Amino acid sequence: MPILQPGSLVVSCQAGPGNPLCSPESMALMARAAEAGGAGALRANGAADVAAIRAVTDLPIIGLHKVGDPAGVFITPTFESAIGLVEAGAGLIALDGTLRPRPDGHRLRRQIERIHDELGVPVLADVDGLEAGLAARADGADLVATTLSGYTTGNTPAGPDVDLVRELAAVLDCPVIAEGRIRTPEDVRAVREAGAYAVVVGSAITNPMEITARLVGAIRSDR
Repeated sequence: MPILQPGSLVVSCQAGPGNPLCSPESMALMARAAEAGGAGALRANGAADVAAIRAVTDLPIIGLHKVGDPAGVFITPTFESAIGLVEAGAGLIALDGTLRPRPDGHRLRRQIERIHDELGVPVLADVDGLEAGLAARADGADLVATTLSGYTTGNTPAGPDVDLVRELAAVLDCPVIAEGRIRTPEDVRAVREAGAYAVVVGSAITNPMEITARLVGAIRSDR
């Protein structure tokens, strides 16, 4: 049975430094709420959050570890950064699948091979474009997500990259996961119609601080 069922909504339970919800306990509560709402899987950052979430749910967990330079390869950048995630209960590892140099100097293929062989879990490659998606799949990624589209060029659009979802789904022989700036039911329908196997939503569900700031900004722009 695949770890992600087709048509799943994956809820990303993450809160960064400076967010009052930045704690494993808060993320576990978010995970419980997401499951109660019908989420099919969860995405979590760091072994502590993964372990806290695993303690309260049996849903599949996509684990990642944001470490190192946020301006570079930052999402599970090395094999070593994945080990604790699996030990904590993640059943799938998400990592940066862009074409940028990796901090340990190894190729993406080597990291994926080690995760497969030594940790025994599948890999989700977060990519920023078609070329990166093709390369990540060729290097052994089991799933490819549009997570980093718009975040590596300095030109971030307002909505999801529906075109990239469509392009990847047309050429890849693996599940394509839509992620990034998906905020509304219309966004979810658009990426599903473009060929997304599953959809990841984060801030629109689990980051009330960001939601509040966006809505306050709309009010201020009307003054």
